[in-house]
Amino acid sequence: MNPFLNTAFKAARKAGQMMIRAAGNLDAVKVDSKAFNDFVSDVDRSSEMILVETLKEAYPHHKITCEESGSHGKAAAAAAAEYEWIIDPLDGTTNFLHGHPQYAISMALLHKGVLQEALVYAPERNDVYMASRGKGALLNDRRIRVSNRIELNRCLIGTGFPVVDQSMMDKYLAILKDFLAKTAGGRREGAASLDLCAVAAGRLDGFFEFNLKPWDIAAGALIVQEAGGIVTDMSGEDAWLESGDIVAANPKVLAQMLKIISAHV
Repeated sequence: MNPFLNTAFKAARKAGQMMIRAAGNLDAVKVDSKAFNDFVSDVDRSSEMILVETLKEAYPHHKITCEESGSHGKAAAAAAAEYEWIIDPLDGTTNFLHGHPQYAISMALLHKGVLQEALVYAPERNDVYMASRGKGALLNDRRIRVSNRIELNRCLIGTGFPVVDQSMMDKYLAILKDFLAKTAGGRREGAASLDLCAVAAGRLDGFFEFNLKPWDIAAGALIVQEAGGIVTDMSGEDAWLESGDIVAANPKVLAQMLKIISAHV
């Protein structure tokens, strides 16, 4: 584990221990609503504080971009910092608040705008997914690879419902209907970072979702890429981090997924 990932894991493990304690008494967790179906809890905020303080202590000149509190670090005001962390302190807040164990801490490091390091930590399962550019992807120190399925009718596809901004609901449902008719099934588990890690580990054969944020997908996407998968936007291009529209799978399956999606977008 390189120094960047070692620091990230140290921070994530500390935040994860706090989450496990909080999960034992969910009635005491304070919850606010940022928007319709978009919740933030004091657990999100506490996790973010732990992550930010650990990263700032180790790398004071790095920019840190967070879901809840924006940018931190001495490079926070820089238009293009050399190093930038993108973190989601609790991906799957709604799951967490309902006692559903599908949630994670997601941390990615960019160097000059290019993803270099990624860590996704699922506290309930004590699963650690990691990747470094050019060095492969790991789950709990074991190398992982995307699935080798090529027939779409044998594939299990993950996705996410547009619960906050529902303006694309009809288009999304049309795409989902097509997928359900042509695959072995669909899954919606409520944490994009873990969905992407499931693609990387071959547990899902593909994943797609619209209108995500960089902290939802940055780490998981690099883990998919380092596990041999491909990540694109809905047009098959490389603008997924900017647009938030993402498709991830092995090469053969991705091409078939894009064909279905392109019929509706």
